[in-house]
Amino acid sequence: MDVTSVMRRAASFFADREAVVQGVDRLTFARAWERGCRLANGLIALGLKPGERVAVLEDNSKEAADFFLGAGIANLVRVPLYPRNSREAHLHMVGHTGCSALVVGGNYGHEVADFKGQLADLRHILVRDQGYERWLAAQSPEDPMLRIRPEDNYIIRHTGGTTGRSKGVAYTHKAWLACNRDWFYNYPPVEPGDKCLHMGPISHASGYLFMPMWVWGGCSVMVDKFEPADVVEIMEKEAIAYLFAAPTMVNVLNHEPTVRGRDWSKLKCMFIAAAPISDATALTAHEIFGDRIYQGYGQTEVLLVSFMGPRQWFAEVEGSTPLRSCGLIMPFADVEIWDENNQPVPPGRPGQIVARTDGQMTGFWNDPEATKQRMVDDWVLTGDIGTIDKNGYLYLLDRADDMIISGGFNIWPMELENAIAAHPEVMEVAVFGIPDPRWGETPCAVVVPKPGGHVDEADVIQLCIDRLGSYKKPGKVVVRDEPLPKTPVGKIKRRDLREPYWVGHTRRVAGS
Repeated sequence: MDVTSVMRRAASFFADREAVVQGVDRLTFARAWERGCRLANGLIALGLKPGERVAVLEDNSKEAADFFLGAGIANLVRVPLYPRNSREAHLHMVGHTGCSALVVGGNYGHEVADFKGQLADLRHILVRDQGYERWLAAQSPEDPMLRIRPEDNYIIRHTGGTTGRSKGVAYTHKAWLACNRDWFYNYPPVEPGDKCLHMGPISHASGYLFMPMWVWGGCSVMVDKFEPADVVEIMEKEAIAYLFAAPTMVNVLNHEPTVRGRDWSKLKCMFIAAAPISDATALTAHEIFGDRIYQGYGQTEVLLVSFMGPRQWFAEVEGSTPLRSCGLIMPFADVEIWDENNQPVPPGRPGQIVARTDGQMTGFWNDPEATKQRMVDDWVLTGDIGTIDKNGYLYLLDRADDMIISGGFNIWPMELENAIAAHPEVMEVAVFGIPDPRWGETPCAVVVPKPGGHVDEADVIQLCIDRLGSYKKPGKVVVRDEPLPKTPVGKIKRRDLREPYWVGHTRRVAGS
């Protein structure tokens, strides 16, 4: 079984239903599939062969659906780029995956105009400008019906982040089907006609919802920019049933002025992932949207590891703290906690989260050394520190390299962030370690108040003392009105905030 065959079958079954919506544009399954076939034939006419890599740089749009479908129909390997990444990051991703072609939205054409001169493998750049529809209409609408094997590569996604060198993670058709199946395993069932809002880029996490919605006759509603007032209007007007949201997005939606007065009866599932969520944000979302919010944990390298719905998330469970967890271990995942010697630790003890799933990487693209560092006997080492309790709840403490060592004590930034987020006037917060002459390192908290709100440094420090103890209190609190910097998928970029404090230090740790 392959992704394209499954989607082709659905295109036939649901031909007259709506499949893709963007603003006033509304495409049926038949029309969307025809556009995908035209794009596939256009790419084939350029001389592209099955298995070649084609990168894409775009916002959510009906044209993005063209490429999602067309690349698969042509048996090309899709390499999505993230619009918020730097030009240098785009160049690296296209280059190291050896892409033969690059498809780019018209608003990004200037960023990649000289890429062919810098990349030996890149033969074609297709810019979707004003001439795109005319070009597309000139291509054959016939489905080429290429033979695709389950073990053929389907997509290469890159590890998150906008700094450093992202690594390519290839999924076969078989692995992509498994990983998408697991994403929807515990969701409320999709029914034909259900709508999914893509307010985050389908190049990233929201893209995991496109295929499962398609194969059950659902409709993808595309939003090219996350504007909270517009999003809640679309959610209600289009009767959205499913959507993906990063915690930072949820936090913003929680504070949208009209969100509490709207009808959310059609909403089935708001899936929250990509970063840890604070108690305050989760509880507020539950209050507003009801038993419709879900949470999961995984990585580009290994999906899906843990998951929970509202009845598990907001339950009272003896021996567990579900609100602080990132879900129950998935039934199709092997998950363990290992020590620094790659040996399992006793239940309840912290260590590195490691996992094996059907939807995981076989290795990093053309990087055997990095693969060796992240995989041990088919186990993927996540780099995250966590615990598993007796009931199967998984707890994420933090990234191993974000831990703060202050006066010999280990402090996890997430602990402080969660405590500070409970402050009634705090909109968002990031905590990271900075040098301290006495303790080696001390936590620094950067806090953004809610609009019109006021946050006092002394109150933040006292809040942390009351909740976590004196030794975990921030040594410095910075209050600012500017939103915190975020990655393309909405994760707060602690490292960008941290770096200025470490100028002149040869290591990003300090000894006392």
